[in-house]
Amino acid sequence: MARFTRIEVALKMKETGIVPVFYHKDVEVCKEVLKACYEGGVRVFEFTNRGDYAHEVFAALNKYAEKETPEMILGVGSIVEAGTTSLYIQLGANFIVSPVLNPEMAKVCNRRKISWSPGCGSVTEISYAEELGSEVVKIFPGSQVGGPSFVKGVKGPFPWCSIMPTGGVEPTEENLSKWFEAGVHCVGMGSQLITKEILQNKDYAALQASVSQAVALAKRLSK
Repeated sequence: MARFTRIEVALKMKETGIVPVFYHKDVEVCKEVLKACYEGGVRVFEFTNRGDYAHEVFAALNKYAEKETPEMILGVGSIVEAGTTSLYIQLGANFIVSPVLNPEMAKVCNRRKISWSPGCGSVTEISYAEELGSEVVKIFPGSQVGGPSFVKGVKGPFPWCSIMPTGGVEPTEENLSKWFEAGVHCVGMGSQLITKEILQNKDYAALQASVSQAVALAKRLSK
């Protein structure tokens, strides 16, 4: 059962500004990354369903999070159908993110009052996602669908939209300033934040420092 409500998820996304997106088959690596992000100020973290037995890794990681990072809102991304949505909700996922817009997933999440962020690439998809109950919509892949200019264009006729881009987001002031000036709710960030070098060197202190800088930057730019 989710420990955080969908309203709490949306508010914390806005407050911290950055949602790390990560998957690794080794749960011990996941724990180290989650802890470093937590110590760096992140409070919403997306584990991606991208490998065999990923749900087993998530189950162990979520139990760890409850004890070691109690304020962390841990959810799952890369979900594309209702069955897997139900599986992860049963394992305690606090939110579900998808690269696609699947109405059947909305039904499953809404029945349990779980936050659901579908991937959208047009104003029509965004509007439909909101009709289905999505509080924060994901635009994906962010840079390919139009980048910050797309967000700005959507916010013109739809100023109420809460948008989270993933893809094409970097932890630099030059990049983040464009997204936040366009009006994003928050941003999702994967390998640009949790780099291959950090993982290869197991330099989790460097990850914590990088995350801390990115979160501080996002908070400043979102004001």
